[in-house]
Amino acid sequence: MELTQLEYFLTVVRLQHVTKASESLSITQPALSHSISKLEEELGMPLFERSGRNIKVSRYGRMFADSVERALLELERGKQVLEEYANPESGVVSLAYLNILGAELVPKLIQGFHELYPKIRFELVQGNHRVISEHMEKGECDLMISSMQMESSDYGWIPLQTVPLYAVFPATHPLAQREEIHISELAGEPYVEVKHHCGLKTTLETCFHRAGFTPASAYEAEDLMTVAGFITAGLGVSILPKTNGLMLDGLVWVPIKDEGSCCEIGLILKNNGYLTAATKRFLEYVKECFR
Repeated sequence: MELTQLEYFLTVVRLQHVTKASESLSITQPALSHSISKLEEELGMPLFERSGRNIKVSRYGRMFADSVERALLELERGKQVLEEYANPESGVVSLAYLNILGAELVPKLIQGFHELYPKIRFELVQGNHRVISEHMEKGECDLMISSMQMESSDYGWIPLQTVPLYAVFPATHPLAQREEIHISELAGEPYVEVKHHCGLKTTLETCFHRAGFTPASAYEAEDLMTVAGFITAGLGVSILPKTNGLMLDGLVWVPIKDEGSCCEIGLILKNNGYLTAATKRFLEYVKECFR
């Protein structure tokens, strides 16, 4: 069953005349009759009642026409949706990002982009690295901003910014008075860490490995905001990037002396993957912002 067959069928239903339908469709009458006959053969039902040159829609034809009209209407709606997505002036950008980046980085990028392209819309997904990477792998988003690269070589990584890491203490902690600190000086301190699905986890493990020690884990949190909250409550210390989303009252941020104590934020996209014109524009805008 082909789409053209269905369109031919509805035209005959509407005009109730094969000759007029063939003229409307700009095809020969034999070609139209053959197309209708093949459709009836495939369905195993007569769609029309014929009497000489006269033709009338059968009961089965009316039933089928209702379904075909609904199906073609849905196809047309689907086509319009895709056209809207592809429109370079009013399309849609599907973007996933880490929760913590929603406090400053992502809103600023979207704000600046909207000043140039106010009609382009965004579909946003946020979560920890595991959540957003699953969306990326399923093809539910086109771009992703994270602090951790995808494991598969199918994905590219575009570095955006390098964010320094700080040792974070409650204000009453003795080490909160230090101007700088080595990571190794946190040995023995109750440490509030993040779970493995957090994008920062791998970076922190690398920092600890270089420092030659493993922190004494007191609590394991789902996200960085929870880590900051536990520190504020005096339940431990941690290492965090100094971003607006984590700047809670009662926290003291001490710079780390160790070289390489930073995390990298990057944009991830599928190598050779299809990008709409609107998404390409946003991609180029992001690259320009961090050039």
